[in-house]
Amino acid sequence: MRKDVRILLVGEPKVGKTSLIMSLVSEEFPEVVPYRAEEITIPADVTPERVPTHIVDYSDAEQTEEQLFQEISKANVICIVYSVNNKKSIDKVTSHWIPLITENTDKDSRVPLILVGNKSDLVEHSSMETVLPIMNQYTEIETCVECSAKNLKNISELFYYAQKAVLHPTGPLYCPENKDLKLACIKALARIYKVSDLDNDGILNDNELNFFQRTCFNTPLAPQALEDVKNVVRKNVIDGVRDNGLTLKGFLFLHTLFIQRGRHETTWTVLRRFGYDDDLELHQDYLFPLLKVPPDCTTELNHNAYLFLQGIFDKHDKDRDCALSPEELRDLFDVFPYMPWGPDVNNTVCTNDQGWITYQGYLSLWTLTTYLDVQRCLEYLGYLGYPIVAEQESQVAAIMVTRDKKIDLQKKQTQRSVFRCNVFGDVGSGKSGFLQAFLGRNRMRQKHIPEEHRSYYAISTTYVYGQEKYLLLNEVYPEDEYLSDADLACDIVCLVYDSSNPYSFEYCAKVFKEYFMDTKTPCMMIAAKSDLAEVKQHYGCTPLEFCRKHKMPPPQSFTCNTADVPNKEIYTKLTTMAMHPHVTQAHLKSSTFWLRASVGATVFAVLGLAMYRVLLKQR
Repeated sequence: MRKDVRILLVGEPKVGKTSLIMSLVSEEFPEVVPYRAEEITIPADVTPERVPTHIVDYSDAEQTEEQLFQEISKANVICIVYSVNNKKSIDKVTSHWIPLITENTDKDSRVPLILVGNKSDLVEHSSMETVLPIMNQYTEIETCVECSAKNLKNISELFYYAQKAVLHPTGPLYCPENKDLKLACIKALARIYKVSDLDNDGILNDNELNFFQRTCFNTPLAPQALEDVKNVVRKNVIDGVRDNGLTLKGFLFLHTLFIQRGRHETTWTVLRRFGYDDDLELHQDYLFPLLKVPPDCTTELNHNAYLFLQGIFDKHDKDRDCALSPEELRDLFDVFPYMPWGPDVNNTVCTNDQGWITYQGYLSLWTLTTYLDVQRCLEYLGYLGYPIVAEQESQVAAIMVTRDKKIDLQKKQTQRSVFRCNVFGDVGSGKSGFLQAFLGRNRMRQKHIPEEHRSYYAISTTYVYGQEKYLLLNEVYPEDEYLSDADLACDIVCLVYDSSNPYSFEYCAKVFKEYFMDTKTPCMMIAAKSDLAEVKQHYGCTPLEFCRKHKMPPPQSFTCNTADVPNKEIYTKLTTMAMHPHVTQAHLKSSTFWLRASVGATVFAVLGLAMYRVLLKQR
């Protein structure tokens, strides 16, 4: 909503423009009226809408046409004043003033007009019959007010309507010719309706209507008032009420009714509460609230955010199969202006046998977005109505900024839940297979992934010492053999070489020595394609000797060429090293160190499966 309102009064000489302003300020008719009143500012605390209002007078006796044009360009609303007892001043509204204003305003930013019939105390009849055809001809005219500066009739109302025309304009909402809501308004209200439909059953029940009412107007509706609203809809709209709940058709009808009865501030209150600006676009401040992330800190979703996202998943998982079909996914993202997830996401997270994103995959994808691009996450949560449904000030309440990684190293413990592993390796070393195996896909399943749908990320959960953590794998492709700061920023490095290719290890050794040898980032060497015959690597030393020399764990054998789901033990080891970068080489070699981690993973995997089944039964 605008921070202030600028009202300009124009009209023929002697129609009473200056008198209207002076009567408003002094609350009495002035005995002496100057040619022109000085610009006045009404403070916010004395205006109905709590917005400072500037009132500007125009006099052709004191001002030039150029000054008039400047004032027209600065005005938010223009009051064209005529005298109800002077037909010539009424005729000038259409023959002079409206064309003049149109010529001096931007065609794309329509300025609302108010027709003001002054000196109503001098006549017994109304000028409305004369003015009504003018209002019908020019859609930019918001309303017409008859008033009297002499007896103060409708003076306050005049300036209230002018203010209202700026703060709650009809133009963006309603088309008078069609007597219906404009498309942009329908689109915005449809999103608001869907966000408010908390169980996604296509109707707003009494609880949802009351939640909507409290959200927008800070007060619930009494049971009888709810029934009265629904009865009005029933009488006027077929299918406006179904199963005693309000349908989208009924919801749109109510807002059409509000606007037709001059209560468009009601619709604007709803729109602005849900983040819309004057152009019916979601405001940038709503979509991207300020969030400061210091260097060496990461962003994660907090517990309340996960609960919110779980609720969104549940209400769209219509068939209760704990996965989102393409149709269910489209329904979920219906409140977005575009489809945010492309086909590559299905190869970034876990899916079911049909290739649909599972419940775990869904939460993993949100975790990935929050970690990699928190601004995008804030935007997405805004579309879903997080501040409304979760009753928070903004989406920032969903984000946890982790502490500096240097503090984690000093304290030898971390509070983070998401760990990034950058995966390096020569072409054909098996990096992509390593990522897809983390998502439970063996080599046979990976063959069916189209190249254009390939993903360079894979994220899922692992369990370390009984704690659920997210491991984010990022396949790195250096540009021109140069690693950027983003390529180097990670919690652990995974160096993959093809154990059946004698030239594959050299690349890993080169990357390690050039970029990671002198850092505190833990590294692990992966001997991929271990199902094939191992060959001697053409390098100065063996991979095992290289790892011993540089105090790394021994190379880990790995293959995704399995009949069943590939073994995930290696990913638990990676997460454990990422969580404990301070652990010494001696500890990493200890079998009890890995045993504690893997036993925790096994126990919690079994518990996770049991809980999954319980939840499935409950749902």
